[in-house]
Amino acid sequence: MEYKTLVDVYEKLEATSKRLEKTHILAQFLKDADNLNEVMLLVQGRIFPAWDEREVGMAARLLLKAIATATGASQEKIEGEWKKIGDLGEVALKLVSKKSQHTLFSNKLTVQKVFSNLQKLAELEGAGTVERKVQLVAELLTSASGEEAKYIIRTILGELRVGLGEGTVRDAIVWAFFEKKAKIVYDEKENDLQLEDRELYQSYVTLVQGAYDVAADFAAVAKAAKKGENALKEMELEPGRPVKVMLFQKAKDMKEALDTCGKPSAIEYKYDGFRLQMHKVDGKIKLFTRRLEEVTKQFPDVLKALDHIKAKNFILDAEVVGIDKKTKKYLPFQSISQRIKRKYDIEEMAEKYPVEVNIFDILYENNKSLLKVPFEERRKILEKVVSEVPEKLKLAEQLITDDDKKAEKFYKEALASGNEGVMVKNLKEIYKPGSRVGFGMKVKPTMDTLEVVIVGAEWGEGKRGKWLSSFIIAVRDEESDEFVEIGRVGTGIKEKSEEGTSFDDLTKLLEPIITEEKGKEVRVKPKIVMEVDYEEVQKSPTYSSGFALRFPRMVKLREDRSPRDIASLEDIKALHYSQRGRKV
Repeated sequence: MEYKTLVDVYEKLEATSKRLEKTHILAQFLKDADNLNEVMLLVQGRIFPAWDEREVGMAARLLLKAIATATGASQEKIEGEWKKIGDLGEVALKLVSKKSQHTLFSNKLTVQKVFSNLQKLAELEGAGTVERKVQLVAELLTSASGEEAKYIIRTILGELRVGLGEGTVRDAIVWAFFEKKAKIVYDEKENDLQLEDRELYQSYVTLVQGAYDVAADFAAVAKAAKKGENALKEMELEPGRPVKVMLFQKAKDMKEALDTCGKPSAIEYKYDGFRLQMHKVDGKIKLFTRRLEEVTKQFPDVLKALDHIKAKNFILDAEVVGIDKKTKKYLPFQSISQRIKRKYDIEEMAEKYPVEVNIFDILYENNKSLLKVPFEERRKILEKVVSEVPEKLKLAEQLITDDDKKAEKFYKEALASGNEGVMVKNLKEIYKPGSRVGFGMKVKPTMDTLEVVIVGAEWGEGKRGKWLSSFIIAVRDEESDEFVEIGRVGTGIKEKSEEGTSFDDLTKLLEPIITEEKGKEVRVKPKIVMEVDYEEVQKSPTYSSGFALRFPRMVKLREDRSPRDIASLEDIKALHYSQRGRKV
């Protein structure tokens, strides 16, 4: 397939803000698309599935050099255009369209060629890597039209800007491969979806969503959907490939949690650590965060602890908590968060910040999926396969009760032990990846923080001039599959790294993912999640969410969280209408 065909789809998607229209555009394209694996990744602005640890590793500054090599324009001119236009993809479009340097033999780009070159960017290492990366991109840009160059650059930056969220991609797969069976009729003129049988349609949406929750890869899901319903139903867990974790809703108190989950319920500590999914296959163990990033190398101590799991292969769900070496008490999340991204001095960090693995669920054991097995049975399996090791490996602290007073006492004990609260679980329910469906509830103190994603920032002034110092934060609009702004954060951040997360730390995290630069303000790929406190939620025309956090303050970075995990616009609306003189 010519890359131009895919670019035409990008252009159509970018030209509309209507979700149904986007779904239709993508569905029509997928019906006859070849190179389905590559196409499904590229339409999401990806080169690898979300769980694949490989990265392209080219920041905007390096792309300036590739554009210069392909067009003959000076880097100074390109940077000037970037500051003026803001979008480096649009800069590439402008310069490639009137490039001053031409090749005699310019071949039409194919999807396979673009995909292959971009994947090679992640595989290069050693001496001369930077120059070879520049040449691989320049090779594509030299053969590209202006529009093709625009999307090549955006894909490398991981910021495609065509407005495709997970829900739209999922629905497009349904429309593309089950249009007749689901009785879907889309009216292009009215941009209206007509369903003869809404329950039937929803069953196909659920089928595709379920396959994605297990595979965490829309490319694999689309290929299965093209084969038919049975292929989707047969998609199963595979140790070594992460699955989306089951998520729980928040209850206002223990009574609501027990009423929702039923009595008796299992009540477990909600640890102030980070979630870790642990896979063993063919004698090898892989560790994944909640955001599906592999962190096996960062936790040699966890690998050693898992020697005490008596199973040939497995997928375990756990919370990893820091332990104070002297007091043996639990440490807050930020004390061990730096281990997640650590690439050097790993053994030293493991010695300095030891962790305890608290296992609370099992999804797979000895070649058998346990997703459909009731929780009480999954816990019994855990009790058989886990050999506890003090301060290294244990089962999550649990109480099974139908007594409200005992439940409340356990909750208070959890808080007194330094935990965030408790998880209340229905004993009879299955494990449903990615869902908040009432199979369990979390109970935490009422005055809660919010998890948001950074979407932009502004360079500071004076002594902070070398740092980004004001950070634009956003929440998810689940209806539009987009991030909407809700305020700016500049407090709670330290001047020095030894005091906590500093302006310098954040600047180093954000600089490689800058996608726009206009004056002192930059836009960044929505990737870095932070937890913020605030005084209240106010209505505001200033931000795209329609709301603003009053006096937001950064509490900590959440390296274990994905932008998919942050607060939603619905959460913000609920907070706004429920708050009464919130005090922090």
